[in-house]
Amino acid sequence: MLRLNGHEESARRLSTLDRFLPLWIGLAMVAGLVLGNTFDGLDDWLDTVKIDSVSLPIALGLFVMMYPVLAKVKYRSIGTVVSDRRSLVLSLVLNWLVGPALMFALAWLTLPDLPEYRTGLIVVGLARCIAMVLVWNDLACGDRELAAVLVAVNSIFQIAAYSLLGWFYLDVLPGWLGLDSDGIDVTVWEIARSVLIFLGIPLVAGFVTRLVGEGRRGTEWYETRFLPRIGPLALYGLLVTIVILFALQGDQITDRPFDVMRIALPLLVYFALMWFGSFWAGKRIGLPYDRNTSIAFTAAGNNFELAIAVAIGVFGVSSGQALAGVVGPLIEVPVLVGLVYVSLRLRQGYDATRSSVSTR
Repeated sequence: MLRLNGHEESARRLSTLDRFLPLWIGLAMVAGLVLGNTFDGLDDWLDTVKIDSVSLPIALGLFVMMYPVLAKVKYRSIGTVVSDRRSLVLSLVLNWLVGPALMFALAWLTLPDLPEYRTGLIVVGLARCIAMVLVWNDLACGDRELAAVLVAVNSIFQIAAYSLLGWFYLDVLPGWLGLDSDGIDVTVWEIARSVLIFLGIPLVAGFVTRLVGEGRRGTEWYETRFLPRIGPLALYGLLVTIVILFALQGDQITDRPFDVMRIALPLLVYFALMWFGSFWAGKRIGLPYDRNTSIAFTAAGNNFELAIAVAIGVFGVSSGQALAGVVGPLIEVPVLVGLVYVSLRLRQGYDATRSSVSTR
């Protein structure tokens, strides 16, 4: 059944933190720039303790970002999505074939002379969305269950495939196409190690948390009492990480505004093409609005948390690759918030008979 009052329902479901997400991220960016310009030697202090070449505060921020999201996933419901082959196949094709290939093409087309930024964008394109998609999906009145399961599927795929895809798009494919890849020096293991640490650990923690929590206290307690308590931690972790990263990258951001604009351009094109292309494809195969919306936002969004972790772990916190990852949420948040309104507007003219058909 269609929900007729999408804006009001979404507002009731989302907390104040989520509804004003662009504002908090903007304030975090400003705070980071001020912090970086105020305190000298901040990078040396942050590098005192490291986890896989990533400073401990950033590593903790990355973990706190992803753990609550992965604890929300109903892993037992993966079979529900598997049984709906249209949704599953479309999502897998968009996320693991179309998305990385499109970002690779845009990165080379728009940044042929800036190999570090180009590599950073390719790393972003390989990191499929597992976190903020749940917020965009709720705002747009998408299928919450489907979105949560797609998060789990993408998480598992990233553990298994991210490093191989990274090797393919950063090393193999440029060689096949005769492209200059002198600026790329990365191994499969370097990427795999960062993925295993910064995605594998919170994924296992989230799975174990749900398994133990539901087993001891029941599903109702876990869903209505426990998850609301840890949910805000994801945003807090994101904001802390953004503050630190913008503090470390502040000089580059303020000294190279044109570079930031060049990084932003392919990201804008990428989000638009992925979302509208996904939404059109889902409607063409007859998916109802709520499921189609979940697939579109899952395909368009990216896991900037993981991309930032990989860029920092492999290339360093002050690298151009890390800067490209940091610029990511700066562009993604306002663009996808705008696409939420586009989605709700398209919903008004969505085929009612198609939307009412259940694909479960």
